[in-house]
Amino acid sequence: MNTRQLLISLWTMVVKEVRRFVRIWPQTLVPPSITMTMYFIIFGNLIGSRVGEMHGISYMSYIVPGLIMMSVITNSYSNVASSFFSNKFQRSVEEMMVSPMPNWVILAGFVIGGAARGLGVGLIVTIVSFFFTDLNLHHPLVTLAVVIMTAMLFSIGGFINALLAKKFDDISIIPIFVLTPLTYLGGVFYSIDLLPQFWQNVTMINPILYMVNAFRYGILGISDIPVGGALVAIAAFIVVLWTVALWMLNRGKGIRS
Repeated sequence: MNTRQLLISLWTMVVKEVRRFVRIWPQTLVPPSITMTMYFIIFGNLIGSRVGEMHGISYMSYIVPGLIMMSVITNSYSNVASSFFSNKFQRSVEEMMVSPMPNWVILAGFVIGGAARGLGVGLIVTIVSFFFTDLNLHHPLVTLAVVIMTAMLFSIGGFINALLAKKFDDISIIPIFVLTPLTYLGGVFYSIDLLPQFWQNVTMINPILYMVNAFRYGILGISDIPVGGALVAIAAFIVVLWTVALWMLNRGKGIRS
């Protein structure tokens, strides 16, 4: 395939994925926004008024970047996991595999589509947050880079989950038992400076900590960890997971019996 054909193939994949979640927006875009609104009300207004400030910033403002990142992570991941597994379950993925499209185009199409949903929900949550607090964007380029990279990373993770899944229940195991605990322990609701030194060291192995803090730095200008190292770590995770996902797709893992 020449470059023009590759671009048409990729664009077709992306449009297909975006139309999929936009068509059922009451299920894909509205519920996460309502959930985050509950977080703003309960943790921000009710509990935040008792907590006071964190690093000289109101507690409500402090948790907003983490809640936005939480919505991006969960929606990017779940979109690709459910979409690709549905294609696999319906056997339509076999048609893509035998087409002239390279496997990396298939992977990129699903990843971009998942990232689009994650970024869309993140934007909605950001707009909702303005009803509860004022945000001043300190480092726009860092903010944009972190949120796009995070959406891509967890879209690839969702793709791997879908490849390995054998039934629909399998695509909910990772979000429930892995992503949710890591997100809550990733500094969304607190600064790791509040933890004893031992638990600070343990928390440092949580990859979501780097994403939340880098995103918080972009919006609020504060971070518990060096931002440069966080960006490098996120980029490294993307390279590793992309390589693994493409290798699995080339080998037909979870597709060919």
